[in-house]
Amino acid sequence: MSGRLADFVANARFDRPTLVMDLDAVAERYRVLAAALSPAHIHYAVKANPAPQLLARLAAEGSNFDVASRGEIEQCLALGIPASRLSYGNTIKRRADIAFAAAAGVTMFAFDSEAELTKLADVAPNTTVYCRVLVDGTGAEWPLGKKFGCADQMAEDLLIRAVELGFQRPGISFHVGSQQTDLGAWDRCFGRARALIDRLAARGVEIGLINLGGGFPSTMTRSKAQEPRQYAETVRAHALRHFGDLNVHMIAEPGRGLVADAGCIVSEVVLVSEKGDGDDRRWVYLDIGKFSGLAETMDEAIRYRFETPDNGGPEGPVVIAGPSCDSADVMYEKNAYSLPISLQEGDRVLILATGAYTTTYSSVGFNGFPPLDAVCL
Repeated sequence: MSGRLADFVANARFDRPTLVMDLDAVAERYRVLAAALSPAHIHYAVKANPAPQLLARLAAEGSNFDVASRGEIEQCLALGIPASRLSYGNTIKRRADIAFAAAAGVTMFAFDSEAELTKLADVAPNTTVYCRVLVDGTGAEWPLGKKFGCADQMAEDLLIRAVELGFQRPGISFHVGSQQTDLGAWDRCFGRARALIDRLAARGVEIGLINLGGGFPSTMTRSKAQEPRQYAETVRAHALRHFGDLNVHMIAEPGRGLVADAGCIVSEVVLVSEKGDGDDRRWVYLDIGKFSGLAETMDEAIRYRFETPDNGGPEGPVVIAGPSCDSADVMYEKNAYSLPISLQEGDRVLILATGAYTTTYSSVGFNGFPPLDAVCL
């Protein structure tokens, strides 16, 4: 946590859970990643945190943006961000939304199926399209599974079809999985991509764009990740080794790795209880849970770190749960967590590295609980 964020949070009191973001820390992380990943251009994944102040700050730093929906496009345009700085990276798009984006001036579109490619040819001709290749996400804390991407051979055939439909120098995209701590995953993925590019070249298709995707990790969760500069420089080295001899435009889509560490959720203990006389673990219920911002604790995938500024002393094992009337609203039961034995109702609990995928995952009003509040410094 940055000193500025720590100082603010130390004196902050909120009547409900609140995410606090340090935009100076976001800008500094952007500069680190932009320099370390060059010549790849950053397209910040808006889905990670679309706070208007954050988007405006990144735009001022020179960032481009990866958008997932018409709503995110409209938000960027409303902030004065040119459509030429947007890439529409969702492979599942309504035809009307593709047409809207193309009319607004968006020129980069993802696809991973012939049906999606046909939609793009119909309503967004003369743009740059890129095919997302299926990646298993081994080593990632939040693998993206089979929902996105297609097999290598299908990608090869689709990119040939894209050229037949009039798209010039199409591109390739992939994603190694969110919170990817295995740097070898990038090298393996790039190797597959280069083999695909070479096969396409042999069939007369030239690739003009390589989208390295996201996966850049937070360094402040309980997983072990390299510091951002070293991590990004290693990704860049892998990319240049595989693609450095090609005349291509390269982009990358950091989301979590760009903004997560700049955020901290200030929460409060609602209840501390036990389930029986012989229970060796206390249940600590917070005023925030899976449905109010911590959705990525599903299957205990993202393991956040907790701080208890109001409590010290001996610690004991706990189960950490949310406040809703849903039995699924338990964040950590399988993974071992310990919190101070003195912890009680009303004590503050800080949840670190929560600047990404929290406000956007917060439900509108499940059980009547309001969405997660946010403050930008």
